Amino acid sequence: MGAFKAIVVEKGGGGQSVAVRDFDENDLMEGDVTVRVTHSTVNYKDGLALTGKAPVVRRFPMIPGIDFAGTVESSSHPDFKPGDAVLLNGWGTGETHLGAYAEKSRVKGDWLVRLPDGLSAAQAMAIGTAGYTAMLAVIALERHGLRPGDGPAIVTGAAGGVGSVATSLLAKGGWHVIASTGRPQEGDYLKTLGAAEIVERSELAATPRPLAKERWAAGVDSVGSTTLANLLSMTKYRGAIAACGLAGGMDLPTSVAPFILRGVSLLGIDSVMAPKAVRLEAWQRLARDLDQDKLAAMTSTIGLDQVIETGKAILDGKIRGRVVVEIG
Repeated sequence: MGAFKAIVVEKGGGGQSVAVRDFDENDLMEGDVTVRVTHSTVNYKDGLALTGKAPVVRRFPMIPGIDFAGTVESSSHPDFKPGDAVLLNGWGTGETHLGAYAEKSRVKGDWLVRLPDGLSAAQAMAIGTAGYTAMLAVIALERHGLRPGDGPAIVTGAAGGVGSVATSLLAKGGWHVIASTGRPQEGDYLKTLGAAEIVERSELAATPRPLAKERWAAGVDSVGSTTLANLLSMTKYRGAIAACGLAGGMDLPTSVAPFILRGVSLLGIDSVMAPKAVRLEAWQRLARDLDQDKLAAMTSTIGLDQVIETGKAILDGKIRGRVVVEIG
């Protein structure tokens, strides 16, 4: 037993505070596997937790961070033994259970996934919840029966984490990808990931019409609100949009018209509590289908001491692609 470095969020009379400090291993929460964390990442949700701009953190003190990869240090779970390489996404870590921005984490073994063959811990965290969510969205579109021949696929927030991975996955799958971004300077970056067209975010920011001209058969949306409403109004007959984010807001100012007149489907994507079988499929697909060179091109690396500022930057729309956190 001993102390280790961690980012800790605390709450007092003056509100929420966050800092890197020593954390006692005795204060870790219950679990049957202790992991020596080597890598994490910064997602939009992590930015909300670090800044307190949304009530992501549900108990205090809290170690934020919803993703980690590392090596099992001790285990009483039958599926894991010391030395196993593992990763974790979600399950309330960083929200109700002490999370990933620390040199150690103790969790339930049922929450863990073995690191897939062909991926390093750093690559797994370059993917992280953002990339894993993008894969869940792509799988949902495929299960809906949609194929590249049905028409283009649009990706909103395309220069962000979910959007970057979704763009790359869809392009590799043969889709004509329309990438929507509020950062036109990222056009060349998005085209290197496989985007065929770039659409200004403002084109999807106008007051939505019940139905507009059909433009795409499928989509992956991490924005929500007016953007998602416009996507639905422009989706082709029997197309679908996979919704997985709320960067633009939680409201949805749409009508029933796309659903009852064009048979459009809105597919909800939950990554936090997804069953283990779903997670395993997504990670196996990511190890197989995601272009590692493109993953490297969309990834930057920081240390634990840079996470707090990066959390602020991701909410300000200043982060492109994915960020890996090297821990310890």
